[in-house]
Amino acid sequence: MQIPPPADLSATSRILVYGVTGSGKTTYAARLAGATGLPWHEADALTWEPGWVSVPVEEQRRRIAAIAASDRWILDTAYGHWRDLVVPRAELVVALDYSRALTFARLLRRTIARSIDKRPICNGNVESLAHAFTRDSILWWHLTSFGRKQQRIAQWCEDPLGPVVVRFRRPREARLWLDALAACACP
Repeated sequence: MQIPPPADLSATSRILVYGVTGSGKTTYAARLAGATGLPWHEADALTWEPGWVSVPVEEQRRRIAAIAASDRWILDTAYGHWRDLVVPRAELVVALDYSRALTFARLLRRTIARSIDKRPICNGNVESLAHAFTRDSILWWHLTSFGRKQQRIAQWCEDPLGPVVVRFRRPREARLWLDALAACACP
């Protein structure tokens, strides 16, 4: 697919940043919000309570439905429990579809760094090395979800009835596009 130039997106006001685990969705969504002025909603902060307690699915759906129903937003992922609420409302999907080696290496580095420095993430939660190598860890999630997420991105790219998909295979492509978007002050 030809990547639309940022100037062609001036009327876009509902953006889903989606990608494989470890692709940098949250960081990219935050930068995208800064470049566009659209309000950004961090999915992890909406779905995890302190102590890594999962928000009940019904409450997740309620929270996400309220965001998806609004006119202007950026979400940094779409979890399976509520993807059906977001994708039909998205005008643009920014797909960070990077390689397994790159994203796993990023994720491993990030997990180790956060385990050491105990930097709080979503709602004050912290990562630990003890948890990093369990079947409940983000590393395990990467290994088991990678293929499904790539397939989903490919399906969205082929769906003529779905939102526009801007698919990046390399971080440099995504960075240059975002820089161009920021430079033209759109959407």
